[in-house]
Amino acid sequence: MTPVLVTGPNRPLDPSWTVARSAAEVERLAGAGRTVVVTLSGDETAQLAAAAVFAWLGARVFRTDHQEQVRRAVDMTESLAGRRPPALARRGLA
Repeated sequence: MTPVLVTGPNRPLDPSWTVARSAAEVERLAGAGRTVVVTLSGDETAQLAAAAVFAWLGARVFRTDHQEQVRRAVDMTESLAGRRPPALARRGLA
C-alpha cells in the first residue's frame, strides 16, 4: 500500500495519482487500487473531519493548508483502521 502523504495545496501531482472530489469517488478509486488524492478546503475543523473520512476510505495523498493537524488526524485514522500501529499504547484499568 502506498504510504500516506500530507502536503501543501499547491504541490504538483504525480501523473499516476487520481484526484477524487467525493467520498464515493475515493472509495471506488481506492478499491480499484489507485493512489487517490484529495484537496481539503474549508476551516480547520472541516478539513480534519474530511481527512479522517477520506483516510478511512483509502485516500493516500492529502493537500491542505493545515499539514501538521491533518497528518495527526490521518495517522489516528490509519491506526484505528488497523493499517499502522499506534504511536503510543496505554493500558488503562477502570
